[in-house]
Amino acid sequence: MDRWHCDTGDSALRKLEELYRGLLAHDGFGDLRVEMRILKRGQKEVILHCGKQYRYVVDFEPAAGNGRKEGAAVTRQQI
Repeated sequence: MDRWHCDTGDSALRKLEELYRGLLAHDGFGDLRVEMRILKRGQKEVILHCGKQYRYVVDFEPAAGNGRKEGAAVTRQQI
C-alpha cells in the first residue's frame, strides 16, 4: 500500500485520473473503487482500490450544519 499526505487532495485526484485512463485503455475487465473515511482534525483518508490500494490523507472543511455529530457512522460508496 502506498500512502501520501496532501493538503488539497490534488495528488489523489491525479492518481484517480491515471487509474481511470489506465483501465479505459486496458483490453479487458477492470475494477476501480473510491473509499473515504473521516479522520480527526479536519482530515479524510481517501483510498483508491484498483488492483493495489493507494491511500491519501486529505485536509477538508466539514460542512456547517450538516446535522451529523462528530464520530457518527460514514456511508461508503462505490463509484
